[in-house]
Amino acid sequence: MTSPHLKAVIFDVGGVVLRSPLLAIAAYEREHGIPNNYINCSITRRGSNGAWQKFERGEIALFPFYEAFGRELSDTSAGNVWYREYCARKGIECPKLPEKLNIDGRELFGRMMRESGMFDERMVEAIRRIRSAGRWRVIALTNNFSKTDDAIAKGMPPGSKFTVESELTFLGWEQGATPPKLRELFDDFCDSSTLGTRKPEPEFYLLACQRNGIQPSEAVFLDDLGMNLKAAQELGMETIHVPIGGSLQALKKLEEKLGIDLTSGFERSEWMPSKL
Repeated sequence: MTSPHLKAVIFDVGGVVLRSPLLAIAAYEREHGIPNNYINCSITRRGSNGAWQKFERGEIALFPFYEAFGRELSDTSAGNVWYREYCARKGIECPKLPEKLNIDGRELFGRMMRESGMFDERMVEAIRRIRSAGRWRVIALTNNFSKTDDAIAKGMPPGSKFTVESELTFLGWEQGATPPKLRELFDDFCDSSTLGTRKPEPEFYLLACQRNGIQPSEAVFLDDLGMNLKAAQELGMETIHVPIGGSLQALKKLEEKLGIDLTSGFERSEWMPSKL
């Protein structure tokens, strides 16, 4: 059934338009014998004052973030409590938990950024078709870090062996954290580190709507994380979940809402991710 009242389509970026950084976290956990989803539990349960959350709001520079990120994720006294609670909520048996962790924040974040530097070309093609129709605003709503050169240099340790250029290469950010090719897909690019608020904070969604002259009820929002979708639903947005590897199914649902073809002529056998 179509939703003729819609005026905008809002896309998350990492995990929807780009490959999910959660894949890098999962690989890191497997390699280091850390229970599945342990790291993500520790990130999310830190709440609004965690290093990750501050970084995405642009409140902390890159190198201080690395240090705080690794320190927080290595805190098993808190992490084990949160993971036991996670297992209880999911109704799964809690595995043996780590007594000690020494997570390198720079290594993990670098892997996450390099992993998420690939477009889902099926999603990109759908965005192009929506914009070509000229009936909806196409908006990015992303928890992101776009302040690159100055912010990297600002927090770099004195006498560091690193340079801004080498760090951008390490992160796969040669064209910046949000390169022109990505920004140009959208009518508006709402970046958490620029706007000072992030998902799932309601202010972020409302600011995106205000900037684009719409009400939340006039938007459909695509994201890969349940907590972000829930916050959008509470504001009155229609939502579509995009699971890892599930962009085709998500776009089929979006097709129904918009009443236009987003998927034909782009079969799964033709799909290949491409670099930013």
